[in-house]
Amino acid sequence: MNIRKTLFLCALLGAFALAWAWLPPGMLSLNAIQTHHQSLLAAKAQAPLQSAALFFAIYTLVSALSIPGAAILTLLGGALFSLGEGLVLVSFASTLGATLAMLASRYVLREWVQQRFARQMSTINAGMDRDGARYLFALRLMPLFPFFLVNLLMGLTHLSVRRYWWISQLAMLPATAIFLNAGRELGKLTRPGDILSPGLVFALTLLGLLPLVTRWLFSRYPFSSKK
Repeated sequence: MNIRKTLFLCALLGAFALAWAWLPPGMLSLNAIQTHHQSLLAAKAQAPLQSAALFFAIYTLVSALSIPGAAILTLLGGALFSLGEGLVLVSFASTLGATLAMLASRYVLREWVQQRFARQMSTINAGMDRDGARYLFALRLMPLFPFFLVNLLMGLTHLSVRRYWWISQLAMLPATAIFLNAGRELGKLTRPGDILSPGLVFALTLLGLLPLVTRWLFSRYPFSSKK
């Protein structure tokens, strides 16, 4: 094991320890967020910048380590911050966390990911060969695909970090905005499934299919400016 992998694994263990300290069992639940809603609002009012920085750090950690609870944190962001503030915080934190997970897969966990998710990797490779970066755009827009798995599998593709970042950030904005807006009604929600109605899921799925359909149409009916 080279020095880079050793240092990364040490950092990973430290991150897990930090996550355990910040997020004890049961903290990332809708019930816990609702219970502490008012106290969190008071803390945010007293120290808005520090609260935003802490929220950003926790969200990035949760995303990078694939800890279940990103949806709950997005709800909390909607409850604590304005829509604009929450959109900036969650969008950059989720994209940063996703990128860190992708880099970990690419440079440290490659062999494990290849062995553990061989079948899924073949599907990803076929999609990337067929549709390129637009395939990632579609996967990000479809909420039925696991967030953590997309991060890990994309690390094994040839997609550049820059393209991975901006495509992920852009494609995740619609779902982020929906969850943040739902967070403003936090007290009325009883379960995360209340956020996305079947109609909204269908709409997001159509948005995810749009790049693929567009590519198919252009390949079938190639556009030419020459008449």
